[in-house]
Amino acid sequence: MERLLELLIRNSLIDKDKLNLFIRKYGEERITIENLIKVKILDPITLEEFLVKELRMQTIEMEELESIQGIDTTHLLKLIAKSLNIDYVELSEIDIDYKLVKRLPIKQLVRYNALPLYVDDMTATVTVAFADPSNFEAKGAIERFFHGKIMEVVIAKAQMIKRELLKLKTAEDVEMFSQDIKHDLTDGAIDTQDSNDSPAVLKLIETVVKTAINAKASDIHIEATETHTMIRYRIDGMLQAYFKLEKVIFGPLASRTKLLSGLDIAEKRKPQDGRFTQIVNGNVYDFRVSTLPTIFGESIVLRVLDKSKALVKLEDAGMNPQAFEQFKKGIKAPYGIVLVTGPTGSGKTTTLYGALNAIIDVKDKIITVEDPVEYQMAGIQQVQVSPHTGLSFATALRSILRQDPDKIMIGEIRDHETLRIAIEAALTGHLVLSTLHTNDAISAINRMQDMGIEDYLLGSAVVAIQGQRLVRKICTSCKEEEHVNLSGLKEIAKFIPPNAKFYKGKGCSVCNHSGYVGREMICEVLLISETMSTLIASAASKESLRIQADKEGFKTMLEDGINKALKGITSLEEVLRVAR
Repeated sequence: MERLLELLIRNSLIDKDKLNLFIRKYGEERITIENLIKVKILDPITLEEFLVKELRMQTIEMEELESIQGIDTTHLLKLIAKSLNIDYVELSEIDIDYKLVKRLPIKQLVRYNALPLYVDDMTATVTVAFADPSNFEAKGAIERFFHGKIMEVVIAKAQMIKRELLKLKTAEDVEMFSQDIKHDLTDGAIDTQDSNDSPAVLKLIETVVKTAINAKASDIHIEATETHTMIRYRIDGMLQAYFKLEKVIFGPLASRTKLLSGLDIAEKRKPQDGRFTQIVNGNVYDFRVSTLPTIFGESIVLRVLDKSKALVKLEDAGMNPQAFEQFKKGIKAPYGIVLVTGPTGSGKTTTLYGALNAIIDVKDKIITVEDPVEYQMAGIQQVQVSPHTGLSFATALRSILRQDPDKIMIGEIRDHETLRIAIEAALTGHLVLSTLHTNDAISAINRMQDMGIEDYLLGSAVVAIQGQRLVRKICTSCKEEEHVNLSGLKEIAKFIPPNAKFYKGKGCSVCNHSGYVGREMICEVLLISETMSTLIASAASKESLRIQADKEGFKTMLEDGINKALKGITSLEEVLRVAR
């Protein structure tokens, strides 16, 4: 945005004095294209003409404009197409002929960012999408591959072409590495099961890992089936099949993964756990590895831990403004216990790290007990639980309390003993942050009562409880309005205004035809007031607690999810799947 503003000022499309006046009145954070047009500092037609000219001259890249709110890059591409007298195509809506694409060298296509789409045999024309149709060298080089056919040039989004080419290149690489591994096995250069001397095995693992990172996968599943080696990625909470390799590839692949993780490559009858670190695309990633014996071999799961996620700001975690303020108030308390609840994979650990980032202070000693330590953070002491040495959550907590801590983070409360020590720590002047597996915020009270903690202790110790889930976000490339029949959804009718609009993702190549890209938090925060504390101490029922919470303005996860569906962030179907 800064570079665009500089260009607009330099070309006299924005008056610098008027812009400074806007900043003094509204603040720098309010500078958006929409706001500048609204206050008539910027003319939308002039802006369009300027951007089309600059894009054609390549003084500004389309990728720079993609992230700027208020600029419709699709509309700009259509204007460029019109000026060049060619068509704009939306690749997500095109049935690409992949046999045609494979006839050309992938390196050439990547170099020129061009993608052959289909052949029309009736007219003997082949349609090719270019990111830059003005590049005569690119057009000439690609046209040479289609002898006797007329090439029809169309324009498409550069990132969409890159995405398709990356998929094809990855598939080609994986096939080539698999063939090399088979060749090494046939020649006896490597052992079928245990050796990892083949460089192709390492290249295959690197490709699998890099593809997972680019696809924003949270887990990589390498599985031996009866006839194949399957590689699947968990993306936005759902498993998607990516590679289907021959069964013989599994042995070398499993052995190399175990070697990287410091595991015993000869042990195939017992589950094992390990981890390794790798730099991918310039970023450091930790991979937590788990192996499990199955009837056809083993199941190997790699949990992807992005170290940069530990630095997530709490305000960027996706909470609604009310929940954010309440949770922030909870973690700023001088002592007490703050809980984050939800099922496995609901982002609880990420929220806890965000909370630690918000309260970290050189004046405080902060100690965490985790199993395992997922992200390493500077300025805090992190303890990893180790059942082999007898260091459980409870024993680690007892030792921690003798270390004079101010704030404690417990990765997960699993048993009565850990919970009791955490409650006692909260009542003796420590702020304790932890997670608990419950369905919602209010259920956490009942769960702790069931674990044998006295009501009067809970009433005094608990400061705030956040319940959360992750919902998939609608893919912006194929987002469309959806007709929702609300007749069978009476329990949510009170949350939906008249003439409400809902959206869904149709499915395209960007989202791997799932209709969703990325995930967003939906949550509820129960801030324990004096009245609520008294009710908990007197063993009030769950219904009584809910009535009091409603009086205090408590908003449920379902309500938060519906609000996000109304804003078009997610679909109503996804909210009901996760939070109903």
